[in-house]
Amino acid sequence: MTDLKVEKDIVASVHYTGTHPDSGEVFDSSEGREPLSFLVGHGQMIPGFEEEILGAAVGEKREFLLTADRAYGPRDDAAVMEIPRSQFAELEKEAMLEAGMQLVAQMPHGPSPFTITVLTDDAVTADFNHTLAGKSLNFAVEIVELRSANEDEKSHGHAHGSDGSIQH
Repeated sequence: MTDLKVEKDIVASVHYTGTHPDSGEVFDSSEGREPLSFLVGHGQMIPGFEEEILGAAVGEKREFLLTADRAYGPRDDAAVMEIPRSQFAELEKEAMLEAGMQLVAQMPHGPSPFTITVLTDDAVTADFNHTLAGKSLNFAVEIVELRSANEDEKSHGHAHGSDGSIQH
């Protein structure tokens, strides 16, 4: 089992730190938390992340830069829309809206996160792009554990517990 490498249908557990290449600012990290576990080859991760760690063994560390097309994709101007502020009346009874605030809209296809970019008396400008869309990202990744996925995980398309059992 010690000769496993990152490949399709392997559950990979990794520690990672993601930074912005221009500023070095950390946007996400597993430091101080449990490693991130995912089923390789089932679309759980951004494409470039998986591609860059393919073939890695336990204990291996890799650093790489992902351009936007291999990360969260380009920004889509059509994903920015003005919504009448009246639609936020219930929410505004409980919280004050501010530019930069992140909220989740319930859409027909499911929950859709967005960021408020502009607020006027009449409208809320909502940006449904991922906050990292259009950006290149640096990652430092260490492979902590690898194991073969079980049949349940393969059919469900995601990793279960550390031993493959379903978590309740």
